[in-house]
Amino acid sequence: MERPTFAHCKLLALCGIATLLFSCARSMNPDVERGSTYQFQDGYPEVRMTAIGLLDERDNPYVSVSAEIVYGSLVYRTIEGETFATVTIETRINEKDGTFSETTRDQLQVTSDDPENYMNQEVFNYNKEIDVEPGSFEIEVTVTDNSSGKTVVRNTDTLIPDPENPVTNLTSIRLSGKINDAGQGFIPITTYDAPSRLDSLKLDFQVTNNDMDDPLTIEARLLKFEADTTPARRLSYNNYSTSSIQYQGIEVRDPEEIDNNVRVLEQAGSVLIEFKYELLQRGNYRFEVETTNQEGETIYRARDFAIKGKNYPSVASSREMAAPLIYLMDEDKHEEMMEIQDPDSLKEAVDRFWLSNVGSQSRAKSVINLYYQRVEQANKQFSNFKEGWKTDMGMIYILFGPPWYVDRSLNQMQWSYSYDRSDPRRNFFFERTRNPNEYFPFNHYIVQRSQSYFNVVYQQTELWRTGRILEANL
Repeated sequence: MERPTFAHCKLLALCGIATLLFSCARSMNPDVERGSTYQFQDGYPEVRMTAIGLLDERDNPYVSVSAEIVYGSLVYRTIEGETFATVTIETRINEKDGTFSETTRDQLQVTSDDPENYMNQEVFNYNKEIDVEPGSFEIEVTVTDNSSGKTVVRNTDTLIPDPENPVTNLTSIRLSGKINDAGQGFIPITTYDAPSRLDSLKLDFQVTNNDMDDPLTIEARLLKFEADTTPARRLSYNNYSTSSIQYQGIEVRDPEEIDNNVRVLEQAGSVLIEFKYELLQRGNYRFEVETTNQEGETIYRARDFAIKGKNYPSVASSREMAAPLIYLMDEDKHEEMMEIQDPDSLKEAVDRFWLSNVGSQSRAKSVINLYYQRVEQANKQFSNFKEGWKTDMGMIYILFGPPWYVDRSLNQMQWSYSYDRSDPRRNFFFERTRNPNEYFPFNHYIVQRSQSYFNVVYQQTELWRTGRILEANL
């Protein structure tokens, strides 16, 4: 049996928001994995990564590192008709409470069979397996775009049980996805978000059990949490009720159990266990595993994830393009648009909306590019239990762009789009409804709504509908 392998000033203010909200890749509970964040920074390579420690068929420990690099975030050159980018990927593995350390460095030429990938959000998959010793490790992946000289660093950690130790243990849980017609196997999912274009999911983990006399019982459960999935309410409407799901964000206290499975392991050694699911409905999930060791102590591991848009965080399909128009359209007309089921007809309706308002086809194309660029960036900056563009911060970012100034306190934030920080029309005040904790690891900010915003929002949406937003953003 071989080791498992796997295929493949406004800007400063916005970077400050991203650092504040999404700097931590793991949850506050180290037994619950949620993947890495997008950590978007304009002009830098976009990198997401994950790692898991495993034992091979001979009980030799190794770390499997997987990284995704967004094609459109790299700088390309064309030489003798070939277009490519060159990146250097350095992987460092350091033992937390020991002396083991290992560093690898690869220089890769990134190309794509589809030239359009060079400008979009499709990803290049990088996988590396590094032999280590049993223990707890910090993994650091550094990616440098050799053309721009820009470098990003991503971190995570993992644990590899000692196969010689008789104590029962579980590794962290790895989440992977597969698209049947892509001709590839399961690819590790590096983030909390999984796009709904995946045909199936796989969750796998490894159990070590060296007690020959005592069979080991493993219980695995798949849970689904109720969460807000609606686009942000208009700024001039009433505030949300504090008891509403929109205000609370996600309900973690009473999940729905989707699947429950109990397995009894009678053989000793290391066993790789996997669970496969066909595409799940959009929503927020937890896959959790539990067992008891020889001392009667509970061992618990979990992987949280969300099923979101078909191409998330990208915007590619006609439905993905139509949905965010809720911020520019009358609600009744938008509802009529979203009732169109045929993708081609829906795409025609979206194009008709832009062209009939902007007028010039070339100008409309520029406005469309700007609007959906904002939507994608909102997905990367503000994604939590729902799509980033649906959050209050995502809505304001799409309409007004990055804030000029950001003021923060413990659970409050102010975005300013004016030199006058007291101007009620150009300042937006956010409240964080719940402190992030082990059970609620999300930053959920709600804007304070007011009828006084009606005129400024109307003026801003008119800039978008007429195309004058292009001059306003110069």
